Amino acid sequence: MKAEIITAITTSRLQLPLFSDTCAAGFPSPAQDYIEAQLDLNDFCIRHPSATYFVRAQGESMVEAGILSGDLLVVDRALTPSHGDTVIAAVDGEFTVKRLCTHPQLCLQPMNSAYSPIFVDPDELDIFGVVTHAIHTLDKG
Repeated sequence: MKAEIITAITTSRLQLPLFSDTCAAGFPSPAQDYIEAQLDLNDFCIRHPSATYFVRAQGESMVEAGILSGDLLVVDRALTPSHGDTVIAAVDGEFTVKRLCTHPQLCLQPMNSAYSPIFVDPDELDIFGVVTHAIHTLDKG
């Protein structure tokens, strides 16, 4: 899965209503018109603004992790990558998004059984941040 870096962080804020009720994905329940608080997606998605960037995913290697081709990924460079994190890494001069596996052997693990792990030398692995959120548009199908 390739990644296309997008640099468009703004300092402006937009507060949107956050309803206290959850939304049933099964049988509908009566909704209450009660706004619990205001929510700014910057505050929700971005913990370290000066170390955060967006990148668009391309390809199918991470579909089992819920990352689809075209998704916008929020990436935090301030986080220390650890086993099991989804990361942006450079492999053969290209950016890729994969699950980081540190044991039993260091590799970048695709989350799609049709793809093979990428085994890497620790001295040659460059990680450019930990993916904290994936944003995708729903099909109008």
